[in-house]
Parts: sequence; structure tokens; C-alpha cells
Amino acid sequence: MRKIRINRETDALVIVDLQNDFCPGGSLAVPGGDEIVPVVNSLMPFFEIVVATRDWHPENHCSFKENGGAWPMHCVWYTPGAALHQDLQRAYILHIFSKGYHHYRDDYSGFVGISGDGWDERLSPDYLAKCRTLGRYLKGWGIRRIFVVGLATDYCVKATVLDGLTLGGLEVVVVSDGIRAVNVNPDDGEKAIRGMKRFGAKFIESSSLVHS
Repeated sequence: MRKIRINRETDALVIVDLQNDFCPGGSLAVPGGDEIVPVVNSLMPFFEIVVATRDWHPENHCSFKENGGAWPMHCVWYTPGAALHQDLQRAYILHIFSKGYHHYRDDYSGFVGISGDGWDERLSPDYLAKCRTLGRYLKGWGIRRIFVVGLATDYCVKATVLDGLTLGGLEVVVVSDGIRAVNVNPDDGEKAIRGMKRFGAKFIESSSLVHS
């Protein structure tokens, strides 16, 4: 069985949108979304750099059906649905990168998010330009490879993986048992996996990761 050794100096764990609204009982639940929490928790202690991304939407966000979008209202900022899953071991997470905070733009990739709380449209462009992005943060720590887990395979995981490969210039490893798909169409998850592999992402089970 193929093994990959984790390098604490140059590897990072990126947790994509493991939020209450994307887990069973949430407004946009991914089937089995909460099943990945133990996998993610088991991985976090073996990385020096652990970050998370989150949807962080205003109530009038363009992606909501109420506003003409495709999705039910979800991950509205400061609501319980937008919080990271309660069983996630938050102590290991160094930064959270928020995306989708503009009402007029739907963002899937964690690489377009910015770090911190309370982002809204009253913040000036100059202020936003100084905020840390995921790419900037990883580069500052000398990260060359990211391991990606989270929700959902066919949307935000896929977008984050592809941007990591193309915009970030990173090696990207997806932990297969640490992701789940929405599957609006039954094969969306499998299509997303094939697309990520085509662009160069590697896939591996968490049991095949070797750590010091």
C-alpha cells in the first residue's frame, strides 16, 4: 500500500467548510458530512499548520434561493449554522479563512477567503487588501504541500484543490476518507474526483499517512 510521510515543516492541513449547515441537521446537509469529523480530528495533531475555511454569508447572499440563487440559505454569518462542527478539535486550528462575505459573489475556493471574523461590505478595499489570504499565509510559512479534507467534494473541496494546484503552485493531497460529496447528481462526487486527479491532485486514505 502506498504511503505518504507528513513533513511538519512544509506540509499543512486544510479543512474545508466543515460547518454545521453542511452536516446532517443543517440547512444544506451533505450526506454523511459529520462522518469525516473523527478522521479530521485524528489528522490534526500531526501537522504544525492547520487551517480551516468557511462559508460566511450575509442574509442577502446571491447564492440563496430567496435571492435567486441555487441553494437554500446557509452559513449566515454569526449564526450556529455557520459555526464549525462542534466536535471538531478547534484548538489545533490556527486560522479560519472566510469566503462568500460579499452578497453579490459566490465563492467556492478557500483561496479567495481572508482570515478573521466579522467581514462585511463596510470594510474598505484598502483594509481588505491588507488581510491575509490562504495563499499568502501558506507561503509565509514555507508550505509546499497541502492535505485537504472537508465538504463538499464536488464544490468547495474541488475548487480549493484546483486553486491550490494552479494559483498556489502547491502539491495537493486529498484525504479520501476525509471528504464527502453533495451529489446533486448521483455521480457529481466521482466526476469531481476525476477532475482533481486530472489536474494533478493525489488521493490517499488517512491510514496511509505516515507521521513522525
